[in-house]
Amino acid sequence: MVIVAKKSSQVLAHMAIAFTIAYAVTGSAVLGGLAIVIEPVINVLLLPLHEKAWAAIRACAVDEGDRYLRITAEKLSQTAMHMLVAFSVMVAATGSLAFGGMAAVLEPICNVLLLPAHDRFWDKLALRLNGGARIA
Repeated sequence: MVIVAKKSSQVLAHMAIAFTIAYAVTGSAVLGGLAIVIEPVINVLLLPLHEKAWAAIRACAVDEGDRYLRITAEKLSQTAMHMLVAFSVMVAATGSLAFGGMAAVLEPICNVLLLPAHDRFWDKLALRLNGGARIA
């Protein structure tokens, strides 16, 4: 049950970050609302394709070092894809390359800074609820 609550909370945190940035940049609750709907949907549709392509690339690794290098490249690629989606959604919504650029930079930074604290909170809660036993 904690896992479902944590995942649901992660989705809400992502949506809150997207809304806050879109609202702060544009001053429009409507554009903020569009950002929290459109941007995650696009990412959800693209991510399985991205993961499938990178699974094939990782499978070609010749050794452990090469595998880690490919995983690093995958994460950088995933970050770039997320930034491109945030940029594209904001440019489409506002017509402004500057607003698109700000969204593309701010959203990943906020996610990187805020979501680890979010995950630590949920991990500690799960530990407390499970009597100190870690869950996989």
